[in-house]
Amino acid sequence: MVEEQTFTPRELDRIIEMAWEDRTPFEAITYQFNISEQETIKIMRHQLKPSSFRMWRKRVQGRKTKHKKLRETGMGRFKSSRQKQITHNTISKR
Repeated sequence: MVEEQTFTPRELDRIIEMAWEDRTPFEAITYQFNISEQETIKIMRHQLKPSSFRMWRKRVQGRKTKHKKLRETGMGRFKSSRQKQITHNTISKR
């Protein structure tokens, strides 16, 4: 039997945030928090309202960007063209 992990409220918020993001694969959540896709789904089921959970499942089911194996090989991390470089801990001005 696998021992259940306990997460701080901050970690739970981050897991939920990563699960909602379109371009964050489940493998990234596994790497960062050492939980499987099924455990992520279980957390989402317990932390969200039932209607929010159903909406989330409908949204991510079969989505190529949520599963690393289904992604296109050239797809890397997303960076907005409006995002500026951060240099030496200061943000560049526009």
